[in-house]
Amino acid sequence: MDRRFLSPLLSAIPLIAGLTLFGSVSTVQAETGEKKPGIDLIGINMSGANFAPHITPGKVGTNYFYPEKKYFKYYADKNIRLIRFPFIWERLQHDLYKGINFDQVRLLRRTLDYAAAHNQKIILDMHNYARYKGKLIGSPEVPYEAYASVWRKLAEQFKDHPALLGYDIMNEPYSTDGLWPAAAQAAVDAIRQVDMETPIFVEGDRWASTFHWRKVNEDFLIEDPANNIIYEGHMYFDKDFSGRYASEEIVDPMLGVERARPFVEWLKEHNVKGFLGEYGVPAHSESMLVAMDNLLAYLNENCIPSAYWAGGPGWGDYVMAIEPVGGKDRPQMQVLQKHLSNTCTEFGPTPKP
Repeated sequence: MDRRFLSPLLSAIPLIAGLTLFGSVSTVQAETGEKKPGIDLIGINMSGANFAPHITPGKVGTNYFYPEKKYFKYYADKNIRLIRFPFIWERLQHDLYKGINFDQVRLLRRTLDYAAAHNQKIILDMHNYARYKGKLIGSPEVPYEAYASVWRKLAEQFKDHPALLGYDIMNEPYSTDGLWPAAAQAAVDAIRQVDMETPIFVEGDRWASTFHWRKVNEDFLIEDPANNIIYEGHMYFDKDFSGRYASEEIVDPMLGVERARPFVEWLKEHNVKGFLGEYGVPAHSESMLVAMDNLLAYLNENCIPSAYWAGGPGWGDYVMAIEPVGGKDRPQMQVLQKHLSNTCTEFGPTPKP
């Protein structure tokens, strides 16, 4: 999501204190009560640790939050076991080439432990837009090796954790001056030096936009000796694709499908796997809820997992938040629940003949 617009909003919100295995088969409960085999295709972003990125390192419990156990329980009770978890590089590593921060590692491990206790899986998402302290990865200030090094350290720390689903090596690169493909390759190479098993999620340039994927990321293919790359796109339903939802809009019911299609077709043509790492709609917009419903049906037909933006602590009245209010589920949750059941046995899509 375009955090240029979100950061000022978050600073104004009064913050509160505090798939099964990749490629494996699980059983989920549909609303009808009928059980069908399938992997966990429906997930959420568990936010909080990525708040106030302009204040670093910041203070946990004041500027940003690591979710408590109750947040994991709520989604587990809803049969949602796939969680994308954003964190900030500058908090994990205060200076390039230095060690990673003990407290942040402890909090990340606690997050994975909470997920494991609820039979959930975590995608660790470095939420930095291809930048460190405002400087592009691949620039003289942030060499590729510095970025590769921090991912090598993270993989060493967490590769054996039972709740780890994957590494999302960078959230929404944008305006990277052509530096991003080499940066992504450097991170993949570094992770594979210590971990040949865990999937690596790789996002494209231009905020990972699924609709614009072929215009900016047509030749964006990463080499992986483990052959376990998941390409990740993001998508929102408003006119400028930002997810700000600054004005009331009535959208076509197939808008989500049409915005996702360029990404899905690219995946099929290259015989690679995909993931929709962010999408979300305002709870009050009936037309966007319908468009999201159709989007998830399309993704499920192609066995492409997704993670709704966003859950976790501190969202207040944020328009896309999916945390319950007064103990009552938000409308978006009903749409997610509708698409839990599936017959997929691994991440898709299925390639064209």
